[in-house]
Amino acid sequence: MLESKISVYMITYNNERTIRKALESVTWADEVVVVDSFSGDKTVEICRTFTDKVFQRKWPGFREQYQHAAELTSYPWILFVDADEEIPPELAQEIRRVVGGNGDAADGFIVYRRTYYLGRWIRYGGWYPDCEIRLYRRDRGRWEGGLFAKVVVDGKVSSLTHPYLHYPYRDISEQIQRADRYSRIAAEELFQEGERCSLLHLLFRPLFRFVKEYLFKSGFRDGVPGLVIITTTMFYVFMKYAKLWELTHSTAPSPAFKDGVNEGGSGVTHAEKEREHASF
Repeated sequence: MLESKISVYMITYNNERTIRKALESVTWADEVVVVDSFSGDKTVEICRTFTDKVFQRKWPGFREQYQHAAELTSYPWILFVDADEEIPPELAQEIRRVVGGNGDAADGFIVYRRTYYLGRWIRYGGWYPDCEIRLYRRDRGRWEGGLFAKVVVDGKVSSLTHPYLHYPYRDISEQIQRADRYSRIAAEELFQEGERCSLLHLLFRPLFRFVKEYLFKSGFRDGVPGLVIITTTMFYVFMKYAKLWELTHSTAPSPAFKDGVNEGGSGVTHAEKEREHASF
């Protein structure tokens, strides 16, 4: 019976707006582990009403925090859920079925994501379809990469049918603020990897995203929310390369990082990070 048990793990930082819904959606799991980066709101208090396995750890970077949380789990199958996401009942049932069937001979499962934004489910553009490995055997998967960290599974990977749900932003202002923070983090990593910015990057990278996501991937079919998404995405892309240019031409060290580690919580969820990377 141990082989069919599932641990869910989350990382949090100031997520009191969404964490209750996320935790309520995984009460069916055999274990829930939360690693918090010293939130200043009621996130930890809410988490402790659902699980006694709530830990606090200074933010060391994406990959390290994800992997640390995964290593705190106890059971053979583990599922990562972000603090602004929800596992609907039909997906929970599907997860239980495949795990009960010994994973249907798979070691990991790709799960699709549906995002709710500005009053509607987004069905086109750069946000949909979107997917990644979320459910996997604990001893066959690890987090790899830097800013764009993701789970890599050593073995067979299959896909689940039902999507998980994502509620990323309270409003447009929050989206813009996070895009600003995210572009800073992305620019830092590009700079550390030796990338440099040219005028062509600033002019054509945002335009490329517009053509790819709003036109080719029919983002316009999501109405006003689709227009807001592509506009803020182009803003994010432009600011990422503008900040890279700023780093390249500045002689002062960036105040955002100390010894290569982001101080405090990242302010960027895993879902946002993966979505931006996948649609770039």
